[in-house]
Amino acid sequence: MKTLYIHQYFKTPDEGGANRSYFMAQALKAKGHEVEMLTAHNEQKASTKTVDGLKVNYLPVFYENQFGFFKRIKAFLQFIVLCKSFIKKHNDFDKIIASSTPLTVGFIAIWAKKRFNIPYVFEVRDLWPEAPIQMGAIKNPLLKLWLEKQELKFYKNAERVIALSPGMRNHIEKRAPEVKVELIPNVADCDFFERVKEKDENLVLQYGVKNKFVVSYFGAVGPVNDLMSLIKCAELSTHLPIRFLIMGEGSSLKGIKDYVAKNQLKNIFFIPYGTKEEVRDVMNVTDACYVSFLHKPVLRTNSPNKFFDAIASGKLIITNIQGWIRGLVEKRHIGFFADSDFPAEFGEKIKPFIDSPELLRKYQKASRETAELFFSRRELCHHFVQAIEGKNYQHEAEIRSIFSLSA
Repeated sequence: MKTLYIHQYFKTPDEGGANRSYFMAQALKAKGHEVEMLTAHNEQKASTKTVDGLKVNYLPVFYENQFGFFKRIKAFLQFIVLCKSFIKKHNDFDKIIASSTPLTVGFIAIWAKKRFNIPYVFEVRDLWPEAPIQMGAIKNPLLKLWLEKQELKFYKNAERVIALSPGMRNHIEKRAPEVKVELIPNVADCDFFERVKEKDENLVLQYGVKNKFVVSYFGAVGPVNDLMSLIKCAELSTHLPIRFLIMGEGSSLKGIKDYVAKNQLKNIFFIPYGTKEEVRDVMNVTDACYVSFLHKPVLRTNSPNKFFDAIASGKLIITNIQGWIRGLVEKRHIGFFADSDFPAEFGEKIKPFIDSPELLRKYQKASRETAELFFSRRELCHHFVQAIEGKNYQHEAEIRSIFSLSA
């Protein structure tokens, strides 16, 4: 089967960031499918490259995490136009995988289905337009209604829908109960990341964390990520032997750096956003990973990559997210919930892990086991391939029962 995988933010492991599309495409190729990626890059011209045997078509759509709402919309619309132009010239595909965000990728998929009779699978990474609506970015009631109608249309016209979290699956099944929805979360790359029992002394010196308990944050630093919640925790933890390492990029980073400098918070260090190998190096000296989002109901459904990298690395998980992440963290005993509204509690909750290396190791071991048992890249890629092939996944009941722990 020849498949076109459309994902505007496709990244390879060498580039860092989210690599889900890369691994899923490689899994399809390993099963004999012919796969092409259709994505965007910040170059002036379109180009085609072969990456690890995978054909990747790059379209010139400039995009940065610092973009505001309207610049993002402009980039999304430009991507739609260029994708349609590409498909007009290359429409011999048997199937399309349309991966959001943004939701606007659905316009490409539904157009290709009607124009060239190409069926599509819709992969939902975030709930749009619900997320920008709850964030206050979309306020016009007529626009909200129109976008919600388009969302429903994308679901109903899809051959199948793939949801990345229980909350997303529940939302889609409620809106379109007749649609087949597969729950396939992000993968924990247990082959690449490993549970380090002894920190690398050279890396310890490099990051200046000798004899310190290290809490790290990886990923986007935007309004929805609520990184100020971690900064507030750090501000109230100067009496503890903790170092906070932040490796990320985004529109909120400068403001956070300015706040840290203004308040002379010496326990916080910023590391340039890096490749997957550089993330692994920081993981090596890390004891706990912080996973956060704003307190918005829709954000409780997210499936953040940083969480899966952290459990693959066997780290204590600290999260301010309600919903399935908190449920899994607490019921699997791999970390604790840090309420953003009560940052003073952070020090009380983390102190037992600082005082007892044995307790820390117990939770870290459970974290790695959770990654291996429930989020294996091999198993989830197998599930993805079966979904694209139109087959029923034999462990679907097990997947649902696992996530019932964290509903």
